[in-house]
This record gives sequence, C-alpha cells and structure tokens, in this order.
Amino acid sequence: MDYSELLSDDVHGFMRSPVREIFKKVNLNDIYSFAGGYPNGSTFPIEDIKQICADVLSKYGSMALQYGATQGVPELRQAVARRYNVPLSRVQITTSSQQGIDICTRILVNPGDVILTSSPTYLGAIQSFKSYRADIQPMSGWKEDTCGVSHETLKKAKFCYVIPDFQNPSGETMTITERQALVDLSRKYGFVIVEDSPYRELRYSGTPVETIYSLAPERTIHLGSFSKIFAPGFRLGWAIGPEELLDSIYVCKQSLDLCPPVLDQYLAAEFMSSGALDRNLKKSIAYYKEKRDYMIALLEKYMPEGVSWTHPEGGLFLFLTLPDSIDTVSLYDKALSAGVAYVAGSFFYPDGSHRNTMRLNFSFLDKNKMENGIKILSEVITH
Repeated sequence: MDYSELLSDDVHGFMRSPVREIFKKVNLNDIYSFAGGYPNGSTFPIEDIKQICADVLSKYGSMALQYGATQGVPELRQAVARRYNVPLSRVQITTSSQQGIDICTRILVNPGDVILTSSPTYLGAIQSFKSYRADIQPMSGWKEDTCGVSHETLKKAKFCYVIPDFQNPSGETMTITERQALVDLSRKYGFVIVEDSPYRELRYSGTPVETIYSLAPERTIHLGSFSKIFAPGFRLGWAIGPEELLDSIYVCKQSLDLCPPVLDQYLAAEFMSSGALDRNLKKSIAYYKEKRDYMIALLEKYMPEGVSWTHPEGGLFLFLTLPDSIDTVSLYDKALSAGVAYVAGSFFYPDGSHRNTMRLNFSFLDKNKMENGIKILSEVITH
C-alpha cells in the first residue's frame, strides 16, 4: 500500500537525526564513538536508586504506579522550585527537556513564524522547529545591536532559543553581557526567550553566570533536565516560566502524554530531597572534568596542524574546526570504516554551513578507548 498520500504536510518537514542514524547502523561497543551525548554509565547512582526505589514504593505504594497530575507530582515540583528558588506556580514537569522544546514550539509558532537561534545550535531543537515549518533565523553573535539579524526579522520573531551554558555543540558559555544584550533585544522587539539548560550544573571551571530567566523572568521559559545530572533513562525535565505560558504548556501536554511518568517523578524527588543528587553530582563533575582535560590533552598531542577546538568550562562536548578544504560530512564514512564516529558540525547549523567542523563528546568513552579513537580520527583527518 502507498501511504504517501495519507501523510500530513508536516511529515515532509521531519528531519532525521544523524546521531540516531549512526546508532541504527552500528553497535556502540564495536566502534570508538564520540557521536552521542551520552553521560557515562559509571556516574549513574545505581545503588542509591535501588534503595530509593524501595523507599518510594514503601512510602507511596500504588500512588507511585498510578496516573498523576499533568503539571507533575507536588513533591518533584516543590523540589525543583526550592532548588532554583522560584515559586511553585512557575514549575511544570516535562517528559524530558526535548519535550519542553517541542511544546514551546507547538504553543508559540505557526508555520512560517520566525524562531531565532544561536548558530550553531542543538540538533534536536532544529528538528523540532522544522517539524512545525518554522522560519529558523540564526543570530551571528551578541555584540551587534541586532545580533546580525535584520530589524524586519526581529519584529516577526516569536522566540529565541539558546543554550547559554556549555552549549551543545560548541561547549561555549554566554557571558553576562551577552545574556543581558539578548534580554534587551527581546524586550525591544517583543519575543520570548527559551533558555535550554541541561548542562548548567556540570561546571568544571570558571564562575557560574546568572541565568537568563533570573534577568527576565517575565519573558523567559527556562528548561532543565534530569538526563545529565541523574540518568537519561528517567525521561524527566522541567519548565520554569511565566504562569500564563505555563498554562498553555500544561494544556498542550494533556494531549501529548497526559502526565510525566509518575514513578520516575517520585524517584527523582526523593533523590533530590535525600541529598543524593548533590552527592552524585559532585562525583560526576570531578569525573567529567578529568575526561575533558584528557581529551584536550589528546587533541593537542595527536591532531594535525590547522585543527582547532573549543575549551569548554563544563558540559559534555568539544567543537573542532578543521581547515576549509576538509568536508567532515564527506569524511564521515571513511572515519566510520576506520572505527570512529563523530557528528559533522554542519548538522548543527540551520543552513547546513560550516562543513569543516565536527562535534566530539568526551563523557562516554573510557581513557584507553578515547586515546585510540582520537589517534584514529587524527589519522583519518591527516590522510
């Protein structure tokens, strides 16, 4: 049967994730993969989770296995509100930060509406924006009055999407001056800011910068995630924002999945309130800092002349820039055949430019595999 005539127009805007396509083709255990954004499994607090599971089921019984409130169970909402010092009424639990991005797009954007983004930006956000047929307009920086976007485009913008801390893919962090410049621009032109912060608590050096939400709570939706600070198998995140916008998110979520996974929420709430989150986060930060430093040392040791990379203060990624003559999209099959995977940087640019860049993840592989993978990758680039 030919289903093509039955599919909606939106389907044609769907974009396949090159990262997910990699995982369909190969077994991660058979290659040196720098492609995914996977936390390292050794940071997952398995023993704590075993105990917390028993505690939650003993404490809440069948409630933990029942349907829950769309906005999230009170215990988790209260824990998030306390941690980030915001009113409870401004907290909505989501089924992952990715869902938060998608719902924000769903409630704010009509086909053809303008979404502003940093450039490069998170691939999953580009996928969501394209699925709603948005007009994605990359901003060239934060120093110009209009951040490289025309006045006409800024007037049409519905929201600006940014990852201000340890951005995926670049690993870079916006300064307080840059954040304030974006806030000023949003107030001048009337658009909302969607601040995606899944990596904010994974800081290894430097000084924390105020959130954009703290600078402009009346026009910012702040998204967070438990995937990087707890475990990604718990598909949980949160949205903090103006109550009127949260109400639209609340109603939209009812039609998507009714409520976030209830058992997972009680586990996350207990994990936070017991102090286990902060204890485990401290260990994870020390572990990932060592991994980041080791990858930078390997790049300095093995990469050929003409290759440069970012030096992130946190997060899970480094972004490499190769000589203009090297196309990392074309180079990929050669690299995969040699046993190493990365993500071509052009996938993170809405216009597909910057084909001489790549993103590398430093959290997933152990040190021996990381060194072997970087050696192979440098040889592929050189030859």
